[in-house]
Formats: sequence, C-alpha cells, structure tokens
Amino acid sequence: QVQLQESGPGLVKPSQTLSLTCTVSGVSITADHKYWIRQPPGKGLEWIGYIDYSGSTAYTPSLKSRTSISRDTSKNQFTLQLSSVTPEDTAVYYCASSLLDWGKGTLVTVSS
Repeated sequence: QVQLQESGPGLVKPSQTLSLTCTVSGVSITADHKYWIRQPPGKGLEWIGYIDYSGSTAYTPSLKSRTSISRDTSKNQFTLQLSSVTPEDTAVYYCASSLLDWGKGTLVTVSS
C-alpha cells in the first residue's frame, strides 16, 4: 500500500522560503514520477513540478524561477522549496506518486 505524508510549517512569512517534505512508504522514491501540486483557497489544482526516477526535475513555467524539488533516497523522501513567497502562495500543498497516490495535503499560509 502506497502512502504519502506531507510535513512542514503551516505558516510562512512573505519573502521567506516555503519548505515541505513528502515521506513515501510502499514504493521507492526512485520509482516513477513524484509530484507536488497545490490548491489555493477557492481555486483549482495547480501542478508545481515533479522529480522523476532519474532525479531529473520539471516545473510549471510560472513557478520555475522560485521552485526546487529534490529527494533523499536514504529516507525515501522528496522535498519542495518555494522561495520568495507571497500571500498568493497560500494553498493546500499535496505530494503524489505517479498521480495515482496522493497525500492528504497540508495547508500552508503565507502571512506576516
């Protein structure tokens, strides 16, 4: 059974870096693509980016300059870093494996 769990601060101040970790169980971190997706309040899902089996990454163009996705194979975890955040980055952030299995999501609020 594949399980994913997001973790990280629920409140980030503007201009700081948002950092989230996804802990994966039931499947290797190097199997398939591992995604970060978010959903701002009252809006639809937005794909942020992914890291694939080889460690290559891809990001949505609108966030590319501020986004970094990496992984720790020893811990079977992958991480999201989003820099220079603004209140518009407030959202529920999800991690997913192959877009088939998702974490429950974690709310991150950007506010001073």
